[in-house]
Amino acid sequence: MVLTGHGGPERLEWRRDWPVPRPGPGEVLVRITACAKNNTDRKVREGLYSTADDGAVTSFAMAGNTLAFPRIQGADVVGHVVAVGAGVAPQRIGERGLLDFNIYPDARDDLNLAPDYFGHGADGGFAEYGCFPADQFHAIANPALSDAELATLGMCSWQTGYRMLTAAGVKAGEHVLVTGASGGVGTALLQLCRVIGAVPHAIASAGKAEALRALGAETVIDRGGVADWPQAIERATGGARIDAVMDLVGGGMTVPLIQAMCRDMRGRSTLPRLSIAGASAGNVTALPWTLIYLNQVQIFGVSHGTRAEARQLIGWIRDNRLRPVLAGIMPLSRLREAERLFVERGRDFIGKLVIVPDRVIAEQALRAMA
Repeated sequence: MVLTGHGGPERLEWRRDWPVPRPGPGEVLVRITACAKNNTDRKVREGLYSTADDGAVTSFAMAGNTLAFPRIQGADVVGHVVAVGAGVAPQRIGERGLLDFNIYPDARDDLNLAPDYFGHGADGGFAEYGCFPADQFHAIANPALSDAELATLGMCSWQTGYRMLTAAGVKAGEHVLVTGASGGVGTALLQLCRVIGAVPHAIASAGKAEALRALGAETVIDRGGVADWPQAIERATGGARIDAVMDLVGGGMTVPLIQAMCRDMRGRSTLPRLSIAGASAGNVTALPWTLIYLNQVQIFGVSHGTRAEARQLIGWIRDNRLRPVLAGIMPLSRLREAERLFVERGRDFIGKLVIVPDRVIAEQALRAMA
């Protein structure tokens, strides 16, 4: 399925004549069996990455204008190696793996200043085959995980969530507030907080509390009808001090969440911190800078993480420390429909929607969403 330009789902074109790529030096050819959907797929298609307040149509351009049409989207690729390029051990043929989706600007292990990714700056996983760097296609055996479940653990959400925590220096014992907690990054954050020993509190729409508590949320706050966020947070958490906010929403919620962290500065042992990696509620927020500088609030913008963080996540997956949250499976031929479903997510939609090639659904007798 190729994206032919900015616009609605109609800009996605179903092609049966697309050639199977050949792996170059240092690459593997992967027969793709699953690829999770991410919000960035929609935002790139619609051109919603303007860094100004003018609403101009633009792509994710941190590494330059790397988006070219037609482009195969899809970042969280799972599949099996069927061929290798020069310099790659032939023993890798047959491996099942998960792609580290980043197109890194350099070899640095601890910093990613010009992020780009497969599905944007190069072809991704909404296809039957794809070529990817061998050192970023990580072997994951874990027989208890299906390919679709493994795709839900893909780096696009999990590395973003982990980077939000590491950027803010979240430590064991700290209380963390997570907005947009039922989506891919949100559900990853809840689990990652527990892995590192932090205590997550979730904000989500109604009807999702039980599922979010099962993923690790200490408390769940229904975002509907809240008039006073600091008061609602204090009441829901039993007065727990919020050490850091992981914000995936932006818009009008951001300032009240900062205010919630600043209610009792004498009782804090660390500075208030906010990591933001989304703006689903609005790209422009009026910030009272006196609130920020008088309370020494630290704000961290997060898009992608680092090679080192990706390796840590792969290690946790191999050790079965991360739980897949699979919202459903849809065939590649119905990607346009999947795009609409992804936007309209209802109260029973939690976690990741995974796209699977039609041939794989038939081969494995997988049950797709109706």
